[in-house]
Amino acid sequence: MYNSWFQKLLLLLVIVGGINWGVYGIWGLDLVGWLLGGSLGWLARTVFIIVGIAALALLPALFSSNEERRPEAGRA
Repeated sequence: MYNSWFQKLLLLLVIVGGINWGVYGIWGLDLVGWLLGGSLGWLARTVFIIVGIAALALLPALFSSNEERRPEAGRA
């Protein structure tokens, strides 16, 4: 499904964002903000923006069919 390194990187960023939201929902702790100097700090906000862009970039994969994602028969 995710063949290119770029798609894998995007997926990793979205997973980080999901874990952050899960921890925030359970314990009320914003891990990204805590690790990077507060939720309103420029570094944490940059990470939030990058994770959001990664999620938007993965949207087309949600709507593509399996045939479009399947590698060609001749490729190894």
